Amino acid sequence: MQKQIRNLLSVLAILIAATAFGQQVSWTGTAEPLENDEYRIVLEAEIPSGYHMYDMGPYENGGPNATTITFAPVEGIEFEGEVEPLTTPHRYFDEMFQMEIGTYEGKAQFAQKVRLTKPEAAVKATLEWMICDDTSCMPPEDLELTISVPAAANASTTPAAEVAPAPESVPATKDAAGSGSLWGLIIEAILWGFAALLTPCVFPMVPMTVSYFLKGEGGAAMGRLRASLYGLFIVLLYTVPIAAIILITRIVGGDAVTADIFNWLATHWLPNILFFLVFMVFAASFFGAFEITMPSWMVNKTDAKADTKGLGGIFFLALTLVLVSFSCTGPIVGSVLIKSTSGEFWTPILTMLAFSVAFALPFTLFALFPSVLKKMPKSGGWLNSVKVVLGFIEVALGMKFLSVADQTYHWGILDREVYLAVWIVVFSLLGLYLLGKIRFAHDDEVKHLGVGRLALAIIVLSFVVYLIPGMWGAPLKGLSGYLPPLTTQDFVLGANTAAAAPAATSDATVGKPKYSDFLHLPHGLEGFFDLEEAEAYAAQVGKPIFIDFTGHGCVNCREMEARVWSDPQVLEILRNDYVICALYSDDKKVLPESEWVTTETGKVLKSLGKINSYYALKTYGVNAQPYYVLQGADGQPLVEPRGYDLDVQAFVDFLRKGVEAYKSRQ
Repeated sequence: MQKQIRNLLSVLAILIAATAFGQQVSWTGTAEPLENDEYRIVLEAEIPSGYHMYDMGPYENGGPNATTITFAPVEGIEFEGEVEPLTTPHRYFDEMFQMEIGTYEGKAQFAQKVRLTKPEAAVKATLEWMICDDTSCMPPEDLELTISVPAAANASTTPAAEVAPAPESVPATKDAAGSGSLWGLIIEAILWGFAALLTPCVFPMVPMTVSYFLKGEGGAAMGRLRASLYGLFIVLLYTVPIAAIILITRIVGGDAVTADIFNWLATHWLPNILFFLVFMVFAASFFGAFEITMPSWMVNKTDAKADTKGLGGIFFLALTLVLVSFSCTGPIVGSVLIKSTSGEFWTPILTMLAFSVAFALPFTLFALFPSVLKKMPKSGGWLNSVKVVLGFIEVALGMKFLSVADQTYHWGILDREVYLAVWIVVFSLLGLYLLGKIRFAHDDEVKHLGVGRLALAIIVLSFVVYLIPGMWGAPLKGLSGYLPPLTTQDFVLGANTAAAAPAATSDATVGKPKYSDFLHLPHGLEGFFDLEEAEAYAAQVGKPIFIDFTGHGCVNCREMEARVWSDPQVLEILRNDYVICALYSDDKKVLPESEWVTTETGKVLKSLGKINSYYALKTYGVNAQPYYVLQGADGQPLVEPRGYDLDVQAFVDFLRKGVEAYKSRQ
């Protein structure tokens, strides 16, 4: 037990350390060639969201800790002038220090001109800084960077220091992921956990297992304790393996590797097609085509060890349940894990914890209150009906993965109306099944409809009626996160009049925006898909930029567009007061070599999505979508960026504050 406690404390320490690390400033250095043998060493600080770093001051008489940058003398390098800031700090009179101070948010750049007198040299820079948020300050920190200055340096491809990109900061992650999204996944996992109990592999085992504990040695009280431990072991068997895999990946590979793995799982065609096929196989299993079971030798060996007394016997009894029920719970567990891989690294851990708690809870509750067992319905054909219903749901949910691959690679095989047609057919068949009009091989004949079955049929067929208008372009806001964008639909009723309205109220862009041949904005909005192009146009028309970090496979992005962007106030502000720039983080379009980006670690990013994702992580410390940034003419955020939040009025206020901040800086 002491060893288990030590292991638990070690895991907690790792998590605390990871959280603290996410609050630090990340520095990078590059050498940009100028004329002749002159170079400009550029140092860039990436500041966690919600924090500010003080400028170079200097401050005296009790002022804040200014940022200091000093270069050590080195043979082959002549320093020209002093270090100068490239980023303009936000200056204001601070009441606490009783002086004017300057701060940076987001990122800050500093430069030092040097002359190279040898073929190459290594410059060492010592950095000292301090960051604070609105309530507290982190201790002052320091760092030494080594920047290589070769004779033929290339600013875009020569990494100056082996410093990893900024880790995802905790505040920004919460904003981007959105608490609503996480809670939605947790609630869905709980529902799946309860649904697993109603399958024929699990339901009959509840009274058998509980009776076993209550009749054991030590009386009813000891039986309840052992049953509670049994439930705990079930939770651990489902949660610990996935948590261990994810934590090991994070510790060994770091934030960037974990983010890359999850991004690959969520957006690459290979895992999405595999997930789609897995869902279809699971559905076929639920329909009765075959059974997915664990190897018999594994089940028998585990069951034999369950006869031993003590904690070991209870553990192996729980393991036996997990293995025996795999044919029913395997598809459900797979569904829960696959759906949660598009979140942050801890999302699969939390969703599996929620699933396993819901799955194990009845075993404990029935042991505590055995009289309730008498009120449980008896096993019968209705259990197989539950499996078939889950099979139909698996088919519908599996389409999402095929849709993600289709959108990120622009295959054009699963547009919105095709997707809707499949869902309409699937749920129509489900409704007919509930009414007893369709039967599978293992189903009993439905001689009469019960009230519950009729109620479910009404709900399902009503859902089908709700879907049908979507074939003609109805927004279907309640499902916007699961459906392909409306822009992929070939026919939208009244599209001609709807499309003409935005153009009359927005500034006409010069030429065709980059990537607009395969990327589109919702609601007929006009904008850009390349930040440099958007910045040039914003400077021309004198407007701030609305940066939308989004993705083809982002459920929350589609929901925000359907339920928040569609509001008349939001649309009016976006059309008239902002230059919109949508940066897709999962698009697989390979760009020309001249547009490739090389990271500080030497990795070459070739696709549009990877470049945008790297920019989001490097600049704002986020790798989740949606994430909205209102950028001013100086390239800095006008207000605190915003993530997933369905509060329309709050979003309107967010946009208006950005406009006000932009005007105040002019």
